Amino acid sequence: MAGLSLYFEDGHDDLDDFGFDDYGSDCDGIRITAFLDAGQDNLTPLGRLEKYAFSENVFNRQIVARGMLDVLREFSDNENDFISIMETVARMSEDGEPTVRAELMEQVPNIAMFLHENRPNFPEAFSRYLVPIVVRYLTDPNNQVRKTSQAALLVLLEQGLMSKADMEGKVCPVLLELTEPSSDDDYKIEAVAIMCKLVSMLTKDTVEHLLLLRFCELCGDVRLFQVRKVCAANFGELCSIAGQEATEKLLMPKFFDLCSDSLWGIRKACAECFMVVSNCTNPEVRRTKLSPLFINLISDQSRWVRQAAFQSLGRFISTFANPSITGLHFLTTSNSSNSRNSSIDGSPDSLIQPRSEQLQSTSDLTGPPSHPPEGNSSAQPKEDGTSSGQPTHSAPLSRQQMDDCTMFNSFSFWRSPLPDITQDLQDTEVINFPVCFPLAAQVKVLSAALKAAELESQREDADESVSESNSCTGSPTSDELSAMSELSLTDAQISDSPSSSPVLNVIPQQLLDQYLSMTDPTRAQTVDTEIAKHCAFSLPGVALTLGRQNWHCLKDTYETLATDVQWKVRRTLAFSIHELAVILGDQLTAADLVPIFNCFLKDLDEVRIGVLKHLYDFLKLLHADKRREYLYQLQEFMVTENSKNWRFRYELAEQLILIIELYSHNDVYDYLRQIALNLCSDKVSEVRWISYKLVSHVPFSLLSKIATTLHNELIMRFCHCTKWVGRQAFAFICQAIVEEDCMPMDQFAQHLLPSLLSLSSDPVPNVRVLVAKALQQSVLEKTYFKDPGSAYSDELEEALSELRMDKDRDVRFFATLDPNRNVMDTAALI
Repeated sequence: MAGLSLYFEDGHDDLDDFGFDDYGSDCDGIRITAFLDAGQDNLTPLGRLEKYAFSENVFNRQIVARGMLDVLREFSDNENDFISIMETVARMSEDGEPTVRAELMEQVPNIAMFLHENRPNFPEAFSRYLVPIVVRYLTDPNNQVRKTSQAALLVLLEQGLMSKADMEGKVCPVLLELTEPSSDDDYKIEAVAIMCKLVSMLTKDTVEHLLLLRFCELCGDVRLFQVRKVCAANFGELCSIAGQEATEKLLMPKFFDLCSDSLWGIRKACAECFMVVSNCTNPEVRRTKLSPLFINLISDQSRWVRQAAFQSLGRFISTFANPSITGLHFLTTSNSSNSRNSSIDGSPDSLIQPRSEQLQSTSDLTGPPSHPPEGNSSAQPKEDGTSSGQPTHSAPLSRQQMDDCTMFNSFSFWRSPLPDITQDLQDTEVINFPVCFPLAAQVKVLSAALKAAELESQREDADESVSESNSCTGSPTSDELSAMSELSLTDAQISDSPSSSPVLNVIPQQLLDQYLSMTDPTRAQTVDTEIAKHCAFSLPGVALTLGRQNWHCLKDTYETLATDVQWKVRRTLAFSIHELAVILGDQLTAADLVPIFNCFLKDLDEVRIGVLKHLYDFLKLLHADKRREYLYQLQEFMVTENSKNWRFRYELAEQLILIIELYSHNDVYDYLRQIALNLCSDKVSEVRWISYKLVSHVPFSLLSKIATTLHNELIMRFCHCTKWVGRQAFAFICQAIVEEDCMPMDQFAQHLLPSLLSLSSDPVPNVRVLVAKALQQSVLEKTYFKDPGSAYSDELEEALSELRMDKDRDVRFFATLDPNRNVMDTAALI
């Protein structure tokens, strides 16, 4: 646009009244619709639009196409003008110049949004005038026009502007036509790409009826590897929408073919989406078919395929978790009739989403629950990722009964030695079995389970458990085991195979071995230099899948990663150690995680920030005596390798606001108070601002005797400060104390309010601004001060009267402002 004047100097005569004469070559902004202004031709604005829209000069047509949205804004109020403009748009879409068509298509999403917001008959106008242009441009011979139309189509779908009827009746048929075997190669590759992007925005019914079979055909395209590669890259998305039944019946055979494709790029794409595909299958398919397939990818001859497979290994293992046992579940969002899995972002928190109530109940147990086999009927996952949680009997169990049965084999609620409960069962109902089983069978089941539990507690190795336990207490009788089998209880309820390894009941052993090998130094040389980082990233998900009882399988790996020479590996663990502590419980945390946590506290700042960001989350999981040991180390966070790293101190202040509630009043006064006051004197205003909020929380947590001392310290340190910034901070702290009810209002009025009122006559306007804001918006809003009989009501009114007549405009504004009105944040003034 900078060269407009040069262009018009050599233009046609009819450009004299084009409307750009007043703009120089250095003009930053040009009103696109200037060509509609009155000129020498005596044409109406729409007549001039018609003139330039079909001018022989290409530049004229480009300008009209670029300014079509502005034209609609000016003339769409009149129905006749609107129809005339839209018909002009339709005719311009047939322009023979590709740049004009591309310019027009770039404006289509903006025009559609404008019509949607301003036209009552938007669906009809959009479907009649704009949709045909988008669809026609999908087959345009010019590559730029096609790319622009594809991008416009995605925007229209994301904004929800295109109806289902238009998608199924106009867009999808064109895509199906372009993906025919006889279609042009370039068109076919582009159509496959746009089709794969569209499936995430369409309903499940539309995908199944129109696109699913064609997608399966494209996965087997033997002529164009680009088509197969696009299909492989988007395979997981399509599985999520199609659901478990269609995935296993139609898509899974194609996935096997793609995983064994001759091109490594296609196999790599399959490895990257393996977790999503696995989540769309039942546990039996996942264990018997997908696991061997994944092992093949890990052992692939291409280093890039192995690299992608190892990066996805931890996430694939997480799909073996039983939601009813571990609390692991995949977040689902509703897309019409679809139940789809949420995508994985870059943090470990997004990899696993434990249900907090289940994790909390699990952490209260002295022994962890076992995992049932994936194919067991009592915890068979449904298509939406949830667990039915019901056995095969006709009489369903309640949720509480199911929970009792699920954690039955841990016997954490039984005391040793185990009593004889045969007689008690006849009087008291211990577990509510279905009524169809006689009492004798229930007694046999419980007796067998108690014996099995006693055997488990005495064995040290799974392979030697049978011989050792038989010598101690004897094995369950065949009648008892038969009764257990008759009731169809799962391994998670009763362990009927004491000699089996619990890990094998959760994930295939080969997958675990491959995961543990990711810390092998040779892997970094032959697979990926950052393979240890990927192992650290997915470790919380693997730990949650294996369960607390199998932590010993991961303990050595975790310790190896915690001492890795790469700080990025240690940083990844530092950011997720609080999540791992929730999974392992307080006992294992104290024994295995606390030493590593202490090492992270002394590590590089890049590692320490991971610990610091979740310091409260980790400390609250420790016992009070262990938590108190860290009081002495909190001061160390004030020291960083780079003094300019102010965000470190900012994060410390945020965490201390939460940590205050974990410690006693004396500990807060002796240790945290001084840290908070030091942060209030920081050189960076952002740190000071959050530190003032921290200080406002301290008085609420202290005993009255200590609080009085702190109040006096606040007054001397801030209110009487020689620098105006300190006095301004005192006003802000007082406002925060009042707004968050950090102390009783009668004590606030007695200790802090007189000093706050004294600042109403401060010589610095910035101090008076915050005083006015604190009094008008916070103090006077409290019931204690609204009472006319309040001891300080006269002083408050007098101070506010002076502030309302202040010579500074900002002071007057905040002194008279309605407390319910939202205004700009004044934190920047601090």
